[in-house]
Amino acid sequence: MRLIQVKRETIQENRFGPKMGRLNAKVTYIKKRFLGIPVQTLHKYRETYYGEVKDCKECVLAK
Repeated sequence: MRLIQVKRETIQENRFGPKMGRLNAKVTYIKKRFLGIPVQTLHKYRETYYGEVKDCKECVLAK
């Protein structure tokens, strides 16, 4: 078993974009894990309705 792993996980999230409003997007998280416990999020990105891949820093979470 490895001590440090890098895993990719995709989940559905409600996001908010200023131009489109609320949208339901697939958000992919790339996380560093130590002994299976998530330690750090290295990167997160989302897939748009049109299939483009964008960084999640462009939109904020819907509240």
